[in-house]
Amino acid sequence: MKIGAIIQARTSSIRLPQKVLRKLPYDSDITVLQQVIRRTKKSKSLDEVIVATTVDKEDEIITEIAEKEEVKWFRGSRDDVLSRYYRAAKENGLDIIIRITSDCPCIDWDIIDNTVSYHLKSKVDYTSNSITKPFPLGLGVEVINFEALEKSFKNAEDAYYKEHVTTYIRDNPNIFRIGDYKAPEIYFHPEIRLTLDTIHDYALLCYIFDSLYYKNEFFSSLDALNLLIKKEWPLFINKHEVQKKRFSNLQEEIKEAIKLLEVYGFSKLKDFVKRYL
Repeated sequence: MKIGAIIQARTSSIRLPQKVLRKLPYDSDITVLQQVIRRTKKSKSLDEVIVATTVDKEDEIITEIAEKEEVKWFRGSRDDVLSRYYRAAKENGLDIIIRITSDCPCIDWDIIDNTVSYHLKSKVDYTSNSITKPFPLGLGVEVINFEALEKSFKNAEDAYYKEHVTTYIRDNPNIFRIGDYKAPEIYFHPEIRLTLDTIHDYALLCYIFDSLYYKNEFFSSLDALNLLIKKEWPLFINKHEVQKKRFSNLQEEIKEAIKLLEVYGFSKLKDFVKRYL
């Protein structure tokens, strides 16, 4: 049985362009992507680490970083990320795929190993640690059997499913056996964001890495959480960042939009939307 992590990465992020090329620590020459690769490689469960990027010319730098970090790389569709994962897994003969995203520089090898262990013991098709009692955003790990990935690749037709690799699996619990790895209490901090989507997220991550990296290059995610909980004020940096969501209907999307309008002080527009929609 061959287990491999596939790290999806591209430079054309809409909210924060080239975010995976930003430096962590701030004044270093180490990119976010390099930190993700190095921390993922510490997992004891993995036989392979593969960076899956796009065929776009601007993403050649992603393959250069992968080679520098001595891991394999694969290039595929930019928008059909599901096919990129499937083809990368098939080309490398993976039986079990660990999905890691390149905007999570605090990814923890112990969490990877524990999620894999849970998956194997549970004998399921797919496991996530971000379902009912999630780890903080940025510490997410998904484990997928190749057969489940292949079934998704062959049957998922909606563009959303192709962009979001495991959503088809999660939306079809009648087809797939789904494992829910719940966060232990010490990790359960849904108010904390350790992911990189915005410049405010980057500021918080710079604070974490500037505080911890030079003492221990492989600080744990608990070190990062404890730093933030102890100080508390750094959590204000990205407190109001909003994670992208999928809505099942227009009414749900309108309700979320009204909440955001209220948060950012657009009271007249909020009242207008509520009155006419």
